Amino acid sequence: MLKKADLIQWKRDEKTQFQGWDFSYLKGRYKEGKPNWNYTSIAKRIINKSNFVLDMATGGGEIFLEVLSSYIPKKAVAIEGYKPNVPIAQNNLRRSGVKVVYAKETGKLPFNNNEFDLVLNRHGRLNIPEIARIVAHGGIFLTQQVDWKNLNDLMKEFGTKPKWELNTLSNVKKLLKNAGFEIVKTREWNGKTIFKDVGALVYFLKAIPWIVDDFSVNSYTSVLERLQEKIEKNGKLEFTARRFLILARKM
Repeated sequence: MLKKADLIQWKRDEKTQFQGWDFSYLKGRYKEGKPNWNYTSIAKRIINKSNFVLDMATGGGEIFLEVLSSYIPKKAVAIEGYKPNVPIAQNNLRRSGVKVVYAKETGKLPFNNNEFDLVLNRHGRLNIPEIARIVAHGGIFLTQQVDWKNLNDLMKEFGTKPKWELNTLSNVKKLLKNAGFEIVKTREWNGKTIFKDVGALVYFLKAIPWIVDDFSVNSYTSVLERLQEKIEKNGKLEFTARRFLILARKM
């Protein structure tokens, strides 16, 4: 039976504001496995050889700021398509001299042909023709992507299905090759995403709304109650995370 205290906590977690790409609110309550590669370390090694760099879907700029801690190129630009994140990214990246632009990564990008010798994209949507247009010949494209079946088992709990079925390693490789890129390195990884309490899951689903459309505690109370029973039995909720990485060079 659902406890009043649990419902109150879920409502509190539902209302807590999420900013940038910062999950520190869930410290000790949520854990996402890490791929057997380090995206930030790879980006740091590459950026040391770059002069004109673009970071796509920068969120609050947290990851890009870490990448820039080892080297700041002549020109660094970041784009973000979620308006509330733009001022957060501007504030985080200002001291590194990064220009932050509001732009959807899936649309026409506001840049010249061959403008960048390095384009970074961590978990952003991919518009391969536009990426190919703005990357200079010999330039590098690095992306870490969320595979379309990521958290498929979580979605099943809520009766929803994965979106973006074309976002697989094999398909993105094919698109990049067709756009004139040489594939230098690829990696795939499956791991675990763990929630220690249902409220942590509530916050997560509000922060990432494309996993369960129109999610709210009121709409899915019965599902959350069922998941609470699993927590009481197993001490946690565990779901499957999937990622892939591609490093490509424009020919």
